[in-house]
Amino acid sequence: MRIDLDVIQDWIAPRTRVLDLGCGDGELLEQLSRNKQVCGYGLEIDPAQIERCMARGVSVVEQNLDKGLGNFADGSFDTVVMTQALQTLRYPHLVVREMLRVGRQCIITFPNFGQWKARWHLAFSGRMPVSDLLPYEWYDTPNIHFCTFRDFEVLCRENHWTILHRQVVSESRVGAALKDFLPNLFGETAIYHLTR
Repeated sequence: MRIDLDVIQDWIAPRTRVLDLGCGDGELLEQLSRNKQVCGYGLEIDPAQIERCMARGVSVVEQNLDKGLGNFADGSFDTVVMTQALQTLRYPHLVVREMLRVGRQCIITFPNFGQWKARWHLAFSGRMPVSDLLPYEWYDTPNIHFCTFRDFEVLCRENHWTILHRQVVSESRVGAALKDFLPNLFGETAIYHLTR
């Protein structure tokens, strides 16, 4: 399981209602259901991923997140989760607002575009970085809104969203050693736990 998904599991209380936006193949919801007995639902747009969710026994609905969460009432869930999808949304700030409307809390993970490897690649090659975490060329990437940890925290401040927890993770040895000292430079993935 991805390192950000491990952290998320620790932040979700047992036997709660969880909505996973852009749930992919349903791995997180399957684990939460098994380990924490949560009542979980996923939203996904990719038909192949929806099939994988169904094969895992995960309840999933086909839905485009850019069209909002109007089909869910205020406070329908204890926690709304969105992993590695924030940067792919047309209006990410509106989706976060919706997450906090339908859930008491939300957890969001996204790649840090300010990480040193991305900066180094851009500075010395003059080209947009391609990596294991971001395996796309600039012309075919689903990532349309690049942000850093600092960018996201400014968005939270401007919208008066409270950050309950922040975790910075890195798969590299250098990043893991220095991520807490300079998170915006060495952290690969941001994990934020928010409430209104």
